[in-house]
Amino acid sequence: MVPYNSAHLLYSLQVKPAENPCLVLAKLKRWERKKCKPNSLPILHKMHVKFGDTVKVISGRDKGKIGEVTKIFTHNSTIVIKDINLKTKHMKSREEGEPGQIVKIEAPIHSSNVMLYSKEKEVVSRVGHKLLEDGQKVRYLIKTGELIDTIEKWKQLKEAKDKETTQVAVASAS
Repeated sequence: MVPYNSAHLLYSLQVKPAENPCLVLAKLKRWERKKCKPNSLPILHKMHVKFGDTVKVISGRDKGKIGEVTKIFTHNSTIVIKDINLKTKHMKSREEGEPGQIVKIEAPIHSSNVMLYSKEKEVVSRVGHKLLEDGQKVRYLIKTGELIDTIEKWKQLKEAKDKETTQVAVASAS
């Protein structure tokens, strides 16, 4: 009879190394598996939309609606658009005596179901990339040639986001 330790060694020696050590899976939700890089970080998808872009929904229940991107989830290529894809959520009361509520929330929509929208020319277009004379890489709308990534636009977005966070902080403080 072989002692437990030596038998355990025999079984561990017979294990073959994995053929593809890079294919580690990250657990995002109980039912969702995601391929990962060797350092166990999930592979993130490059999307054609960014925070603050004006987009038009091209498929689904909200087809034809126009809105602004407010949140991005790169792990599953979904975005949240302001006042689009609203779902009703039934909230339980948090304290005794307080009634429950029915709240409308913005649910994520897949980024392939939207296209960038030009407010000036009122047309949807695919996105292209080009280098400017100063070496800056920018995105532009292919149909209109309109630049999407400009320094002024990013400053406006940052100021608006800072203003919104300060308003939320002031509201929660009072």
